[in-house]
Amino acid sequence: MDTVFDNDWQDILAEEFEKDYFIKLQKFVDEEYNITTVYPPRENVMNAFTTTPYSKVKVVLLGQDPYHGPEQAHGLCFSVNSGAPLPPSLKNIFQELQNDMGCPIPKEGNLLNWANQGVFLLNTVLTVRQGEANSHKGMGWEKFTDAVIKKLAERSQPMIFVLWGKPAQSKKKIIERVGTHHYILEAPHPSPLSAYRGFFGSKPFSKINAKLVEWGQQPIDWSL
Repeated sequence: MDTVFDNDWQDILAEEFEKDYFIKLQKFVDEEYNITTVYPPRENVMNAFTTTPYSKVKVVLLGQDPYHGPEQAHGLCFSVNSGAPLPPSLKNIFQELQNDMGCPIPKEGNLLNWANQGVFLLNTVLTVRQGEANSHKGMGWEKFTDAVIKKLAERSQPMIFVLWGKPAQSKKKIIERVGTHHYILEAPHPSPLSAYRGFFGSKPFSKINAKLVEWGQQPIDWSL
C-alpha cells in the first residue's frame, strides 16, 4: 500500500502516516494482501488521493467500503473498472443523473472523469476481503478517513460534501465542527434498499453545479 503521493496530499497527511494506529493499519492491510484476496488491488488503494489533489477538491462524495467482487473496485467510491458490470447502487446513481441532468445513462461505470474534475471519491474504509462486505471495518480506516474529512473541512475555500446514507451522514459533525462555510447535501443511500426513500428525486448533480456556479467555480461535466 503506497502512501507516497505526487501532490499536496503528501504534506497534508504526512503526520497521519506516522501515527501508531496507521502503522498498525498498514501492517494489517499488508498481511491481508499476503494471505487472501483483497480489493481494490494494492496499487489502487489510494487512488482517490493520487487522482484528486487536496487543493483541487470541489466535491467530496463519501462511500462506505469498496466493492468486494473481482474486477470492480479501483480505489474510487461507487466507481468500477471499465468493462465491469454496473453494480445496483451505481445504476441508481446513473438513473438519478439522467432524471436530474438529462445525461444519457453511461454504459461504463468508471468515474475517473469525475475525479479528474475535482470530485473526491472517498470510501470511509479503503480495503475489503473478496466476497466479505465490511470485512475491514473497525481496523483503523475510519480513523484515517475521519482525519481526511477534517483536513478537507479545514480548507478555507468552500467545497460540497455529499452524504448518502447514514454511515456517510455520521461524518457531518466532523465537517460542521471545523467550518460552516461548506455546503452539505444529504440523501438516502442509492442502494436498491433505500433509493426509493428519497435518493431518487434529490437532484444532487444540478444542486452541486448550481452551488459551484454561485461560488464562481466551473461546474462539473457529469456526462461519462
